Amino acid sequence: MKKTKGGLMSFNNFLSTSRNRQISFNNFARPAASNTNSVGILFIMNIDTAICTKSSTPFAEVSKVGYYKDKEEEILFSTHTIFRIDRIERIEDKNADRLWQVNLTLVGNQDDDFNKLTAHIREDVNSKAPKRGWSQLAFILLKLGEPAKSEKLYKILLPQATSDTDRADYNHKLGWAYDDMGEYSKALSSYERSL
Repeated sequence: MKKTKGGLMSFNNFLSTSRNRQISFNNFARPAASNTNSVGILFIMNIDTAICTKSSTPFAEVSKVGYYKDKEEEILFSTHTIFRIDRIERIEDKNADRLWQVNLTLVGNQDDDFNKLTAHIREDVNSKAPKRGWSQLAFILLKLGEPAKSEKLYKILLPQATSDTDRADYNHKLGWAYDDMGEYSKALSSYERSL
């Protein structure tokens, strides 16, 4: 993460946040740092609600229904909300030695890097999965590191293919999914069928 300072990042799940720093620090970051196999990270987020509105970034204030009720002041963000990494610094703490604070700023459609990334992804998806619909979704899942979900879609699409070109494409992408899952014999079979 240190190498990507100034770059963009997203979380691949719904993101539960709190306006209460102590709850985030004491209940999540510090306990993570006590595990020798992990690092505790406290994300401090700068959120401009105007950016959320302009870029259609879905979020919900859920403090009335969260586990900690009003104490946490919880805000829930949708999957793949994009942030810029502003600053990364070590947190001195007598209870843990692997604690970091990462300052993030929410970005939206007005950000040049975000727009370049979006255009690149769109071009990549359109060039490698020109058919719209389920085929494109399966490819996006593959690119997002979700080969098992992608496999399910390609297995549905394959019997419905109406041309040899589509069958070859689906088999090739199915091979890619199996390769990503470490199922090399299935990958090889799919790649061979794509020829």
